[in-house]
Amino acid sequence: MRRNDTKAGIPARHGHNGAMSDHHRPNPAELEVVELCRSLIQIDSTNSGDGLGPGEAAAAEYVEALLTEVGYQPERFSTTSGKRQGVVLRIPGSDPHGGTLLMHGHLDVVPARAADWSVPPFAAEVVEDMIWGRGAVDMKDMDAMLLAVVRDWARTGTGPRRDVVLMFLPDEEAGGEHGSHWLVQNRKDLFEGVTEAVGEVGGFSLTVRDDVRLYLIQTAEKGMGWLRLRATGRAGHGSMLNDDNAITALSAAVAGIGNLSFPVHVTDTVRAMLDGISTATGVDLNPDDMPTTLAKLGPLARLVGATLMNTANPTMLSGGYKVNVVPGEAEAGIDARFLPGYEEELFAAIDRVIGEHVSREFIAHDVALETPFSGPTIDAMAAALDAEDPGAVAIPYMLSGGTDAKAFSLLGIRGYGFAPLLLPPDLDFGALFHGVDERVPVDALKFGVRVLDRFLRTC
Repeated sequence: MRRNDTKAGIPARHGHNGAMSDHHRPNPAELEVVELCRSLIQIDSTNSGDGLGPGEAAAAEYVEALLTEVGYQPERFSTTSGKRQGVVLRIPGSDPHGGTLLMHGHLDVVPARAADWSVPPFAAEVVEDMIWGRGAVDMKDMDAMLLAVVRDWARTGTGPRRDVVLMFLPDEEAGGEHGSHWLVQNRKDLFEGVTEAVGEVGGFSLTVRDDVRLYLIQTAEKGMGWLRLRATGRAGHGSMLNDDNAITALSAAVAGIGNLSFPVHVTDTVRAMLDGISTATGVDLNPDDMPTTLAKLGPLARLVGATLMNTANPTMLSGGYKVNVVPGEAEAGIDARFLPGYEEELFAAIDRVIGEHVSREFIAHDVALETPFSGPTIDAMAAALDAEDPGAVAIPYMLSGGTDAKAFSLLGIRGYGFAPLLLPPDLDFGALFHGVDERVPVDALKFGVRVLDRFLRTC
């Protein structure tokens, strides 16, 4: 185990002595990306959703300094408070007629309980050729890759084909009210000319056979409805008869939601994904027989299964303050997600279950997304992957969660997830998002830098 010795300042150019392939000599961006990622992780930008965390200001200051140091003129902005900060930079392209591309990453991370981790979650230690720490995959890895690419452009006089807007955002992990949604409502000037946006949770490899690697490009997201259920009743002594008990009413509603069974819907994105897997592997996957298809998918079944139907999971319960007192009110939290086109189905089912004596309200509510897996931008992603990993198979997929792309879609901007990483076959990458011992391979970061550089110069 190599202990950390890097401070959260502009890193030295010595990079990291990672593995080098026989045919490739790392460029300065590849050498720098490792220390950039480590330095970002070392800045605690935890977002617990209650506004009490440290915020993203320190991370935003660091990003601003990195960009300014090589000659750019970024804007560091605040949204709803001084600690909710981000950075934006527009880089002109060589083709003035191409639509502007938005590349976005968020600076906040979910909480990490140090006692649960094998290493300190904000130390960014390099262990077994991986960087360990909160944010390593969600998503300070992508932030570091973007920074490494554009810093190298500044030094070498290189640039993108079309205008590129870089955004490093606050508050994605709590729904973007203090980040992307705030910008869409208050800073529309930053999105002038933007037609497409590229962000997180896509572009990573999945080895399905020794000679077949799939790269999952995110073209769809389930919609989100975080709900607060509230039951009211007659407060009283716990020893007395009570036929108007808020705890009883809420418990029945929560159990009903937890036992809901939703119908299967195979969206265009999932059909295209299954078709791509079938073509790449030769395995017959019938989208009209999903139980059989899921049985053939192996590790992919978990990813696909979550995008076949609406879901509603009880996640929080609160009520009462003493065991011998019946409270007058009780609350619960529900994480509800809906497929594109099936929002009404989800909430109608929930309303039938909770009945008239339990109310619901949105804690957060955001749209579902789906865009076709076609066009020049998709072609450029596939070509960049193939150039660095010959035979790479790019396929679309739907994310069961959500990203800042939801906010940008309100301006008519199409969104994709493309943070390219070539991963070891045995790494359960999906489990690392918000998980304990989050980590990213050093060589995967270097691969991502090469792919993003190629993609942004040609797309």
